[in-house]
Amino acid sequence: MITLRKYTKLDWAGLWRIIEPVFRSGESYAYSPSISEQAAKETWINEPSASYVAQDEAGEIVGSYYIKPNQPALGSHVCNCGYIVAAQAQGKGFAGKMCAHSQQQAIEMGFSAMQYNLVATSNEGAIYLWKKHGFEVVGTLPRAFNHARLGLIDALVMYKLLA
Repeated sequence: MITLRKYTKLDWAGLWRIIEPVFRSGESYAYSPSISEQAAKETWINEPSASYVAQDEAGEIVGSYYIKPNQPALGSHVCNCGYIVAAQAQGKGFAGKMCAHSQQQAIEMGFSAMQYNLVATSNEGAIYLWKKHGFEVVGTLPRAFNHARLGLIDALVMYKLLA
């Protein structure tokens, strides 16, 4: 069973254990692999409109997502989300549940569309999943992501109307 709930301050230590290796890998997020814990918390928790955690049946935090306006003012009706799943929980449906949950939350928050700005083309699992949840590739950014192992690779902009 997967439980999704709003982040609380008590969740940070468990969440940082998931976020840190993903950011340090330099393979899917554009944040510096040397990002500080405080900067990561600012990015994942403090700046977004809301952050959520995913828990497994044992109550362990195994994933998270945030939601925020993609742009200010005249672009604020489109939201942006970021998702992270712990390595040991990948392939168990957590990302799909978070994607579906985030779309429902976005609608409830008044957003009419969702956009992913920089999906590395090497992240084939995410691309497959986002397409499965109705997202379309609306643009390819040539050599826009500096992947830690692969160097400069293309990135996708993915988009979905919600209402």
